[in-house]
Amino acid sequence: MKQFRSHMLMAGILLCSVLGFSQDDDQQGSNIQNLTPSKLIGKGQWDIKWFNNLYTETEDTFSGDIPRNVFFTSTLDIFTGVGQNRRVNLGLLLEFRSNTVGGRGLFDFLSFDGEEGTARSGLTSLAPAIKFTPIASLNNFSIQSAFFIPLVDNETENGVFLDQNGFTWQNRFFYDYSFAQGKWQLFSELNSEFNFGDEADSFANNSLRLTPGLFLSYFPSSKFTVLVLAQHSQLLDLGGTEFSQDFTALGGGVKYQLTEELNIEGLYTNFVRGNDTGLGQTFNIGLRAVF
Repeated sequence: MKQFRSHMLMAGILLCSVLGFSQDDDQQGSNIQNLTPSKLIGKGQWDIKWFNNLYTETEDTFSGDIPRNVFFTSTLDIFTGVGQNRRVNLGLLLEFRSNTVGGRGLFDFLSFDGEEGTARSGLTSLAPAIKFTPIASLNNFSIQSAFFIPLVDNETENGVFLDQNGFTWQNRFFYDYSFAQGKWQLFSELNSEFNFGDEADSFANNSLRLTPGLFLSYFPSSKFTVLVLAQHSQLLDLGGTEFSQDFTALGGGVKYQLTEELNIEGLYTNFVRGNDTGLGQTFNIGLRAVF
């Protein structure tokens, strides 16, 4: 089941990319303009994001064409501001997954039927998290650190992989740069994930994944953004797993401010190359409320 495991680990990377950049002709701006992933919220504020990632593949680098596999991940990220200077946020991350394999329909993951040999679903992990700006004079550079605790007993049951049964320490480094006249912005992220624990529990234990990404956004208005992205991921074996992996994804998306507090985003990516990986696509939709 190494193929299913590697596909799911790969699909989980892109859902960790939080999008939201913008500039505009309006000085006040909106949350999608001002609260990029690099920025923190103030004391007493709440930042709640519900993000849904659907990864589907009919091809991989192991055997070429394959029956359709679908891996769905829904995450809920909840943060609140502490302190008086917008330098520390505390949060909790929750992940729910529903996977189908072996040629089932694209939307069969919504049935949550647990059919033996083709489907599994459930709440798979939770993670306490902290987000902070290490340099007071540089509020567009921040770090988010989270410790993922697995809630699954078995990674694979009856040939269906659900999620890693191992601990992960994740650190994400965010930085954005706004160009003159406020119509363009370049956002960068480096995501690092250290997987550790007993090798018998998880195929990915004792490995390090590094995922740099670049996101270029254009802002027609403070309520609307359009972006393109390029992202690469490299899984490094730190001893014992004898498994490594890499892939590159390209894509784009949009984001719109629905109300003063609520915005919606959509994102598409295509895995254009890789080693020991699936070559699929992701379709993503998310809601974010800041109040």
